[in-house]
Amino acid sequence: MPGPALLLTEQAMRVDLFDFDLPPERIALRPVEPREAARLLVVRPGMAPELEDRHVGDLPQLLAPGDALVVNDTRVLPARLDGIRSRAGGSDVRVEAMLHKRLGADSWLALARPGKRLASGDVILFRSEDGAATLAATIVAKGEGGEVTLRFEAAGAALDEAVAHVGHMPLPPYIAARRAEDAQDRADYQTMFATAEGSVAAPTAGLHFTPTLTDCLTQRGVELHRVTLHVGAGTFLPVKAEDTAGHRMHAEWGEVSAATAEALNAVKARGGRVVTVGSTATRLIESAAVSGRLAAWQGETDIFITPGYRFRFIDAMMTNFHLPRSTLVMLVAALVGHETQKRAYAHAIDAGYRFYSYGDACLLFPERSR
Repeated sequence: MPGPALLLTEQAMRVDLFDFDLPPERIALRPVEPREAARLLVVRPGMAPELEDRHVGDLPQLLAPGDALVVNDTRVLPARLDGIRSRAGGSDVRVEAMLHKRLGADSWLALARPGKRLASGDVILFRSEDGAATLAATIVAKGEGGEVTLRFEAAGAALDEAVAHVGHMPLPPYIAARRAEDAQDRADYQTMFATAEGSVAAPTAGLHFTPTLTDCLTQRGVELHRVTLHVGAGTFLPVKAEDTAGHRMHAEWGEVSAATAEALNAVKARGGRVVTVGSTATRLIESAAVSGRLAAWQGETDIFITPGYRFRFIDAMMTNFHLPRSTLVMLVAALVGHETQKRAYAHAIDAGYRFYSYGDACLLFPERSR
């Protein structure tokens, strides 16, 4: 059942309140191995201790039998394409296109650079790094902020295969600016749950999970359930508006199956906790919840969760440490409280936690007033 796009901000706040200074050396360029060896900051607002330093591998001890984890099973596409725009009577232009929303069998919305030098009707020839594979696309429409509609020469499964050969893993800019993408990123930037292809960024909290960890969770009596939210390019961008009321989220497609909704409702009914793994799973579950229950849901959501939001369904969230001024830091503040969020991030920086996609994680419990 298609669901409406949601914009849920309970109170407007200045965006600069969510800014902080992060030393560059705190940005993780590679994940730790094994994945569950990553550090985990447990945040329990209003309790002692409020902040506890643990590891992801401790997760089975931090959860109780009967609890449930909800993971996002989306799979990241090699969505960054490098190519050349050639135009009769003009010079060639190098183009980088980031696919972010599929429109049809042969068409994608993409963010292209340099957008000002592109026009409708231009043809771009994308090549693999070794030059062995090529893929042509025509710009059929141009929007704002460098967004273009690309119509490819291939369609359906043939287009998927061509993109897999030509494309690069869309590493976040704070990693790509400091090192080149390599073959290891093809494995490192996918979660073990990744089956539903469609994201242009990884649901990064899920990167910490391994078969060993999930086996331990199962033995502990913790359930694991899957949902799908295809992460778009806009999710991790800093908010440019001065006030949260002036920001509009990019819509992303997601699905909660009837079986998953029924299972999670049963967890809540018997007193278990629903713990979402990542902001993407959190936003999707909150989009699908009505009056304290979860329903089967499919559609696009642009839900924007900021302090003052009343959570409908989740009981806790595991997530990585996020960019300053981002919607994800605002979501963290909405769950644990803005002052607690600031204390937690200050502690993480001082204690040497690793930030962002390949970094460490935190396990967040809500303010006791919730």
